[in-house]
Amino acid sequence: MAQGDMAFFSRPSSAAVKIVAPSTQDPPSPRSASKKDSTQRQCRNILIYGSCKFQDKGCIYYHPPARDDSSPVPPDSPVPSAALPAQAVNAPVFVPKTVSPESPVPVHAVPSQFSIAPSSPELPPDHQFDYQEQDDLFDPFAYNGTNGDNFSDGSHSMANPYANDPAMMGFDGDPLYSSQFTFAQQPLNYHLYTQPRPENLAHRFFISDTVREELQKRAETLYNSPAHGLNLPEELQGYHSLFPLEATAGERRKFGQWYSTMYRATNSTDGLSYALRRIENFRLMQQAAFSGIEAWSRIRHPNIIAVREAFTTRAFGDNSLVVVYDYHPNARTLYEAHIKPKAPQYQNGRLMTQSPRLAESTIWSYVIQIARAIKTVHDTGLSMRITDATKVLVTGQNRVRISSCGVVDVLMYDARAPDFAILQQEDLMMFGKLVFALCTNNLAAMNNFAKAVENVGRHYSAELKAVALFLVSKPAPNKTIGHLFEMFGGRMLAEMDEMQNTVDRLESELMSELENARLVRLLCKFGFINERPEFAREPRWSETGDRYIIKLFRDYVFHQVDEHGNPVVNMPHVLTCLNKLDAGSEERIMLVSRDEQSCLVVSYKEVKSCIDSAFSELSRR
Repeated sequence: MAQGDMAFFSRPSSAAVKIVAPSTQDPPSPRSASKKDSTQRQCRNILIYGSCKFQDKGCIYYHPPARDDSSPVPPDSPVPSAALPAQAVNAPVFVPKTVSPESPVPVHAVPSQFSIAPSSPELPPDHQFDYQEQDDLFDPFAYNGTNGDNFSDGSHSMANPYANDPAMMGFDGDPLYSSQFTFAQQPLNYHLYTQPRPENLAHRFFISDTVREELQKRAETLYNSPAHGLNLPEELQGYHSLFPLEATAGERRKFGQWYSTMYRATNSTDGLSYALRRIENFRLMQQAAFSGIEAWSRIRHPNIIAVREAFTTRAFGDNSLVVVYDYHPNARTLYEAHIKPKAPQYQNGRLMTQSPRLAESTIWSYVIQIARAIKTVHDTGLSMRITDATKVLVTGQNRVRISSCGVVDVLMYDARAPDFAILQQEDLMMFGKLVFALCTNNLAAMNNFAKAVENVGRHYSAELKAVALFLVSKPAPNKTIGHLFEMFGGRMLAEMDEMQNTVDRLESELMSELENARLVRLLCKFGFINERPEFAREPRWSETGDRYIIKLFRDYVFHQVDEHGNPVVNMPHVLTCLNKLDAGSEERIMLVSRDEQSCLVVSYKEVKSCIDSAFSELSRR
């Protein structure tokens, strides 16, 4: 291997194999062939500057003899001149594909007649200034558009003659050229990866569109701006940014005999969002009324919205009771989700009301979840005291949670110890009324009990009817929430199977997103390392060694083209390459330079080592 080739790869331990494109002739030696070929090419310094200061110091290119101004010039003889040729003046102006946001100054254009091959010390000297016959565009990012860019191999020092001449660049009062660029801010696109892709790969790389859309809707709800003009307090016992969760226009909602309002607020301590239920015009008579809140705050159940704390405040201009709960974005009550009348729609040319009947499997899922929550509360010696369609929230796909727990304990506090046996029987009665309301789509179904039972028996199974009748029956020694589970039978097992299947689906979705953080770290390292403008004139950071390999690998991953020269946008190829790079695979790939004059055979492990080395060096600067 030639000495110039050995300088390409900085570490002696690398196994990179360099392949150089063969010449069209068969010269005795590569160096003699280079010199022979270079004599047929005129020195570029003569073309640009009119003279070459290396002419007598070993420059291997053709230098025309000095012209005598007094003697006539033959029309076919080459005339060195520092002025621009006619082709250069009429050449199209170079327009860069991208502009770095860090430097808003426009990149100076250069006539396309002069093409400069990428400078890299791994190429032989005769390839450093290969004058190409075709019209190539000058790459302003390789040399940063500055004067006197020194090449790391000590060859010619190339300057941009147009960098300091705005008159030639069209910036001298020309309204078509502006010294400042205007950047239009585009809205964030959340659907960057929803382009058509192979169906067999859709579930492997990204989260499903259904789950992604649901999670993004919840995140959007979390960051809604607080409402203005509602005269809400700026701070409330460590909570700020109050946002009403219920419509403020129209009739105020009542909680028992009190008016109540729900807010979303942010806690100043942990920065999380919580739901605040405010009871208006409530005067706390005894501090011991908060003992029930302390007991509820210790209960953690997947079907109960957790109670955090309670306090009284005069921030709203009255004596208000505030109970704090966990916040679940975009949650709806059972009444809003299934019982509330829907807007009429046209069917067969007629305007029909929409009252779809709830599926029995869904009702069984709701009944089992609510029963489990009630059993947990009864086992702790408490009672729900309120279980209806307006207090049970649907927080996900067939996922329900009981809200507003503990509020009644404070509002109806009695210094005497309550009879929890009676209160628990009332919980079962309210639970039965909720089941009839779900089966009949009517909150007042129990007002006509016989018709409600007939309706349930006509549309649902005998098991569901038996459960509903058991819940609304008179209190008895065997009427407990535990006895209700004996009536579920195989329904309980089916619900458990569905819950485990849901967990498996969510874990599968999580696996598709698990490695994204590693790939983002790799992409960030690429952005830090590749083509840093401040190191363009520094030989230790120019496109040599590790940095050049990283640049070629970047082109291999992102800048491939097809046989027609069109960009190849292949997401599976990008993700596969990045995964192999992060794993440090021993698989070898061929990296081809942009001028197609040389190529390297390296492994993903070596490219990873180059990235780690370059990034470590960059971090130490």
